Amino acid sequence: MINNYVLMTDSDSDLPWQYAHERQIPVVQMPYSMEGVEYFDDNGKDTDLKAFYDKMRGGATPVTSLLPTAVYLDLFEPILKEHDLLFLAFSSKMSATFNNVLEAQKELQQKYPHRKFIVVDTLCISYPMTVVIKKAYDLYAAGATMEEVEKWVLENRTKVQAWFTVDDLVYLRRGGRISSTSAIAGSMLNIKPILTITKAGKLEAHSKVQGSKKAMKALVDKVAENILNPEDQEVIVMHADAPEEVRQLEQMLRQRVPGIGQIACEMIGPVIGAHAGPGTLAVTFMGKERVI
Repeated sequence: MINNYVLMTDSDSDLPWQYAHERQIPVVQMPYSMEGVEYFDDNGKDTDLKAFYDKMRGGATPVTSLLPTAVYLDLFEPILKEHDLLFLAFSSKMSATFNNVLEAQKELQQKYPHRKFIVVDTLCISYPMTVVIKKAYDLYAAGATMEEVEKWVLENRTKVQAWFTVDDLVYLRRGGRISSTSAIAGSMLNIKPILTITKAGKLEAHSKVQGSKKAMKALVDKVAENILNPEDQEVIVMHADAPEEVRQLEQMLRQRVPGIGQIACEMIGPVIGAHAGPGTLAVTFMGKERVI
């Protein structure tokens, strides 16, 4: 351990398993079920993500669920017996899970009053949250205190932008993001929504275009309009089993954004993918304050 506290997060960040393992970052594995079997997201350690999305294409409908407070108590308490704890949670506006984390925090703070236990709402999910965690870890590794890491996250979480488009509107309909009528009409007309994470930490539709090529152009345009210091950061192109589109998007980004540096291409995990659906394509980066 680098500091006298533990930096911890959850798997809805899609934080790559190898990254967390090498840096000893504990990750709460979030649950999902498919074809009557419950699984826990391992951030790519053993899960075959292509097989997961192939099953969705074949008609399987994965279902996500909350972790109860009792599970968080079991995960947090062994750490607090020995160390302080800084937990980076996925957006409170996307699930009631955050409330269960706070309940566990409250109970354990009463039980271990000599320990510091900070919970931070990142207002992010999936790879946007990974961007936050990686910067938080860099600060942690450099010896920053819990309060200093918390301060950076709170000041910068809404500067992590993410822009998404989906291949099939049915998954947004199931998640309540759009109406059944809009999903049917949009599918017939090949309408592609352009979604983003808002300042409040919600996933909302920003605009819509017709066709996949225009959708990719819209994503690239949003990066060009909003990215800051592209040469000094890792831009992440994330997808739900859409490798060809990822290659095209990476080429478009390099043409459109002069000086762009490292581009990482990553698969979206099963919990997030259950709501977005196969073929989802997105890009995330540090930039200006979120637009909505």
